[in-house]
Amino acid sequence: MIREALISTFRQLIRLYFRDIERLGVSPGADTRGRVFVANHTNALIDPVVVMTDTKANISPVAKSTLWNVPGLSWLLNKAGAVPIVRRSDAPDKAAGSNNDLFDKIASHLGGGGNILIFPEGTSHSEPTLAPLRTGAARMMAAAAARAEIPPTFQAVALEFDDRTDFRSRALIVWGPVRQFADVPGEGEEKIANVTAQMKQDLEDLLVEAETHEDRLRIARVAEMFANDAGDRSLGGWSETGRRVELAQKTLRSAEPRLLAQITELVDAYYAEVDRLGVDDAQVLGLPAPSRPEEPMWKRAALAPLAASGFALYAIPYFIPRWLARNADADAVSTFKLGAALVVYPLWAAGLVTGSFMLLPPPLSVVGAAVAVTSPFAALRWMDDIYQRRPALPEEERARLARLRISAKTALEEARSRVENLA
Repeated sequence: MIREALISTFRQLIRLYFRDIERLGVSPGADTRGRVFVANHTNALIDPVVVMTDTKANISPVAKSTLWNVPGLSWLLNKAGAVPIVRRSDAPDKAAGSNNDLFDKIASHLGGGGNILIFPEGTSHSEPTLAPLRTGAARMMAAAAARAEIPPTFQAVALEFDDRTDFRSRALIVWGPVRQFADVPGEGEEKIANVTAQMKQDLEDLLVEAETHEDRLRIARVAEMFANDAGDRSLGGWSETGRRVELAQKTLRSAEPRLLAQITELVDAYYAEVDRLGVDDAQVLGLPAPSRPEEPMWKRAALAPLAASGFALYAIPYFIPRWLARNADADAVSTFKLGAALVVYPLWAAGLVTGSFMLLPPPLSVVGAAVAVTSPFAALRWMDDIYQRRPALPEEERARLARLRISAKTALEEARSRVENLA
């Protein structure tokens, strides 16, 4: 009961933290049993929260044991059904087989129809490609298969963020195909290696990757251009296009290196000017800013006084989590922000409500308390518009950028034609 309440609470919190969470693929239902979910790991504790709150399946995450040393976090992890595992990087002198009892418990959990979530890279990181996968997930499945009431399965889950460190940015979760452990060929260590390789391949098929950060940024920008041309500004559209661009880049690197170098030069020149002016590709195309068609202007105007109150009343707690996260590793910034906000905002709101009843006479005290509770949600509506706002783009600058964009797109269309002919 406590676990369900926690998951429901975190589902609401994660949808407050992110402006939008998109999904590709089919989210597992409540009847899912005996499955290992394997995910990439780039955003620390945010990653398991995003996965677990996007499905009705009951999932127990596997997490590094050092998290249980964080005050207050151990209670949450236990209530969420998390399983601690000792990593060699956290305990270099750990004895061989120190996790054997734990693996045996997880195997029994899987064999009895339970589900687990594991991040087989072993650590959260910011690299543009997957880290080598550990074999632990496959070994857990092998042990479970020997005692399974239900044949174990595994499923890759890919996570993408348009800006993983920013409050009110966007997230994308991509559910991959379901694989039967029994269908993977091999026996013993060979099967373990094959299952791990299949997990890696499934994750790579769902993610936009590159050899370097610069290459991945370029792939993301090319995907953005194609997606904007199609009028699709969703993260899902970007992801699907980005994976095709990634494959095309690999083909061109070996078959048409000169054309790839030309594309690199033209795309980089275009985006250098876009970045210098502080605008984006959609503005160059003249696409309208994202809006909420279901929310008429009169409603937004009516909420303006409440939103202004929210900005004024919650300015300090808004900046406290950002201040606390300023020295955190990039992959843990959002974790620090969300964790601090879970403490700061409720305490601040409670103080405002208490102050309203102590300092204001009725019925103003009730009004003050209501404003204290509701105003930050109104402020979020306006914050989203501010977050997406870009400076005005003069027509002469738009025309100049459009010429740079046309040069880049001409080379990209030639490349697409070459790749299709090579296929």
